[in-house]
Amino acid sequence: MYRLEEETEADWWEVEALYDLCFAPGRTALSSYRLRDDVAKVAELCLVLRDGDGTLAAVIRYWPVRVAGQRVLLLGPIAVHPTRQGEGLGGLLIHESLAEAARLGWERVLLVGDAPYYRRFGFKKIDDVVMPPPTNPDRVLAAALRPGAWDGVRGQVEKDTETPT
Repeated sequence: MYRLEEETEADWWEVEALYDLCFAPGRTALSSYRLRDDVAKVAELCLVLRDGDGTLAAVIRYWPVRVAGQRVLLLGPIAVHPTRQGEGLGGLLIHESLAEAARLGWERVLLVGDAPYYRRFGFKKIDDVVMPPPTNPDRVLAAALRPGAWDGVRGQVEKDTETPT
């Protein structure tokens, strides 16, 4: 039995420790982190998944960015504790958070990741949307939370310092 909750300030250290465990050292040096520097995350979509004992099993975060002046969600990072991988927890977090994002009025989601994994959630490679270097353009994936949401939205992904609504 798992409990899905919005991440709180009290979760911060534990969440960061899980990210450190799941990702290579220097993860915060990635270009996607520059888009997150000094930007408030989209709190309603940053979720933690805990087991019946309260142990952190998986986490997901979202950040606001802009492409061609349009609001876009940047998904990530997402992490599942190594002892819980293969249980579908990452998929659960993605499905639940994308449904909530649509309910909250978000229309577009962007991430940097592996297309074969994220394809099942509606993500596909997007051309002409450019993440800061040195991001591999083949790993820049997008999903529309409403039909046509990405139509005509092209350009550089930029930091969004406005408070998300």
